[in-house]
Amino acid sequence: MAETFIILRDLSRTRLAAPFEERVGPEPGLVSQPHVEVVELGKREVAELRRDPAVAALARPMPTTLPGGPEDAAAPMPEAEAAQQVTWGVQAVGAPDSPRTGSGSVVAVLDTGIDATHPAFTGMTLVEEDFTGDGTGDKNGHGTHCAGTVFGRPVDGVRIGVAPGVEKALIGKVLGNDGTGSTSDIVKGVLWALDHNADVITMSIGIDFFRYWRTLEDELEMPQFLAMSRALEAYRATLRLYDRLMRMAVAQAATGPGTVVIAATGNASHRELDPDFEVGPELPAAAEGVLGVAAVRRKQSGVLAVADFSNTFAQISGPGVGVVSARTGGGLTSKSGTSMATPHVAGAAALWWEELRARGDNARAAAVAGALLMNATQRVFDDNADDEDLGAGLVQAPR
Repeated sequence: MAETFIILRDLSRTRLAAPFEERVGPEPGLVSQPHVEVVELGKREVAELRRDPAVAALARPMPTTLPGGPEDAAAPMPEAEAAQQVTWGVQAVGAPDSPRTGSGSVVAVLDTGIDATHPAFTGMTLVEEDFTGDGTGDKNGHGTHCAGTVFGRPVDGVRIGVAPGVEKALIGKVLGNDGTGSTSDIVKGVLWALDHNADVITMSIGIDFFRYWRTLEDELEMPQFLAMSRALEAYRATLRLYDRLMRMAVAQAATGPGTVVIAATGNASHRELDPDFEVGPELPAAAEGVLGVAAVRRKQSGVLAVADFSNTFAQISGPGVGVVSARTGGGLTSKSGTSMATPHVAGAAALWWEELRARGDNARAAAVAGALLMNATQRVFDDNADDEDLGAGLVQAPR
């Protein structure tokens, strides 16, 4: 029986020379850039492709969605925030004190699209691409909110963006209007962003593992053990797919500055029920070379702590509770989640790209990622802060 598979191809992996001869690379006319296909394959075809050196990865598509948890519903802007000229998240990462604005940095937001007419994006060049079939634009609101935190201009006198000097953004719609999609769309979106020379890729997305499992068990009427085994096999293959994708990004950095890839770790933990109810990072945040982001919250004492819902084993953290940003249709709204923490880190990455370029230093993706981790702070957390929850600490802008 034929099934749907994602094929990630990379012809640069093939050797077009006889033994002991110098490798000369792909033949003229062949597509050497990595690309993805989604096709129906039988068992024999799958086995043959796994032996093909030009096939970097092969995986069944898995459903993707917005990370579950508190971010599902937007809320009015808190009164305390309405009285401020800068949102607490932008303030916490030190962006107002930074000499950098993100000018010259190109950021790719892979999400539910964007409300390009929102005043927060006035004067920007927004390159939109739809991978879902729902068309460009944002009828969900999640992508607009995340984009606003990365590079939004002030709205109603309130600064919402960490890097409001970004002039160009790549907006890849990889989740449909209902907030769901497929891993195939994410892979296409990442390759598109890499091909368009993004300095930063930010993804507030997760794999819906349990929906995939339930679909196999309920809709396809698989026995429970078989459905569980098939779901785990698909997850493993997807992890390898993302790992290969990130290695391609690193390989591209050999001939250019490269790309910093950032993703939300997810909101599946429940520390409010039990301090040990902590879940590890979801994909794509768990993939090799991706900076996984945890969410932090404010305490009444003024210090910060990990958000109860934030998944553990992140590389870095950002403000993720009560984050005010752009609302689809205009105005501002408040959301919570690791989805909201991630664009704070993406905005800081845009600032660090500008900083390293201005210094004349080696402005490359590895250097930017290193600057994010080395300059993160743990001084803002309470005494019970756990490094495994917060990673290197709260992201900071260049000063």
